[in-house]
Amino acid sequence: MSEPYRGVYVIMVTPFDAQGRLDEDSLRHLTEFLIQAGAQGLVPLGIMGEVFKLSDAERLRVAKLVIDQAAGRVPVIVGTAHSGTDVAIWLSREAEATGAAGLLLMPPYVIKPDAEGVVEFYKTVGAAVGIPVFVQDEPATTGIAMPAPLIARIHREVPLARYGKIEAAPTPQKISALRELAGSGLTLFGGLGGLYCLEELERGADGVMTGFAYPEILRRLWDAFSIGQVDAAREVFYRYLPLIKHEFQTGIGIAIRKEVFYLRGVIASPTIRQPSPRLDQRTRDQTRRLIELLELPLGLATAV
Repeated sequence: MSEPYRGVYVIMVTPFDAQGRLDEDSLRHLTEFLIQAGAQGLVPLGIMGEVFKLSDAERLRVAKLVIDQAAGRVPVIVGTAHSGTDVAIWLSREAEATGAAGLLLMPPYVIKPDAEGVVEFYKTVGAAVGIPVFVQDEPATTGIAMPAPLIARIHREVPLARYGKIEAAPTPQKISALRELAGSGLTLFGGLGGLYCLEELERGADGVMTGFAYPEILRRLWDAFSIGQVDAAREVFYRYLPLIKHEFQTGIGIAIRKEVFYLRGVIASPTIRQPSPRLDQRTRDQTRRLIELLELPLGLATAV
């Protein structure tokens, strides 16, 4: 698991049973499934993992279960976002002690710091740990704008901030700006549901970090693009873009992705914790119909 980390990194859902309790068996099963499907890295406790609905004890438990199940086969990048700096440090140290290969870290999102406060946050957390930090630029959740020069500054001033996850649209242009400002020393992943992953790769991204429920498709795209078969990568991307778009609907994207993983037999229940919009039956029907139209497998098959 040598750096720099590159390729397809999957933001994981957090499985719950029908009563909303953490489903440890499904979490282990999901971890194994994603590795077998071609994920080159796993990211528990991101936004899609409903991290803000988990207790501290549950967060530690999820990180441990995923790291133990992965057993060193792929890097596990643990989300340690928190609105308090001291708690973010504690979560980050716990993740490192458990065996995390890196940390996915948003700036504080309740009391929103200015640019100097954002830099200070990353400096403080970065000085407290010894594993790489992924600077997550996700203003839709944090409400904090992180222009390319600010991210480049964090990279310069925080030695462990060697990675960026760019989710502020338009992402392809921001990837280009960061390449000019930070060079190749800052490893960049696109996110934002994978909606622009092809354009991001064409602009110099080093991978895609998202929760698309058919990661084997993204792995096919990555494998083709990384050996220069750009036309083949485009063919994969545009064939499956309707499902990528469908999954990333505002407000219900997590519920749709859990529904797909449930349909695939990967998790035992599509339960999401409240508060959160629930899927209506028409959306469930549309999801299944789109999967069938694209001739994608359900059950536990991973070949596409």
